[in-house]
Amino acid sequence: MNIEESLLYSSGADLKTFKKGEMVFREGDQVLYYFQIVEGKMKLNTYNEEGKEFIHNILGKKQSFGDSLLFLDKQYPMNAICLSPTEIIRLPKNNFMKLLEKYPHISMEMNHCLSQRLYYKLVMMQNMASLNPSVRLKGLLDYLRSFHDEDCEHCFPVELTRQQIANLVGLRVETVIRALKKMEQEGKIKIENRKILY
Repeated sequence: MNIEESLLYSSGADLKTFKKGEMVFREGDQVLYYFQIVEGKMKLNTYNEEGKEFIHNILGKKQSFGDSLLFLDKQYPMNAICLSPTEIIRLPKNNFMKLLEKYPHISMEMNHCLSQRLYYKLVMMQNMASLNPSVRLKGLLDYLRSFHDEDCEHCFPVELTRQQIANLVGLRVETVIRALKKMEQEGKIKIENRKILY
């Protein structure tokens, strides 16, 4: 979801700068804002009881996060952590609701984005049920490429580290590396200068 910045500012938003590693919100915090990334990269994650990280999503420029929770009276079920220095526009929850009332087309765009995220979660849940690491990886790569306009083979660069991929699909990094090598041998991906092309 990407709302025009001038519209957000005229509705009472402010710009906040975060350092790499800084948390925008923690699991259990109250939902108070609509967030939209101006510059930088961040991840939404949780940790299990053994301290193992699970990444729910990695987001960048012009993407919003936490928006679906604005419609519920709940706390955040995850953390939002900056992966680089990041600038984020924050719009208070009440102002966001007034913005949606005033501009109903934004509500329609938001429904589209939320539907896309729900679709991703369902696809990933199906893939996560597979014991085959290649199936899990293919599901993630298909989803990431779905936001890429060009429809050519091996032209989509995957902008994630092996560790981030492992945390997104719930595998050990060694398993991901082996599975990616196998996928490369099968011609499903290309690896050039350690970059994955799908």
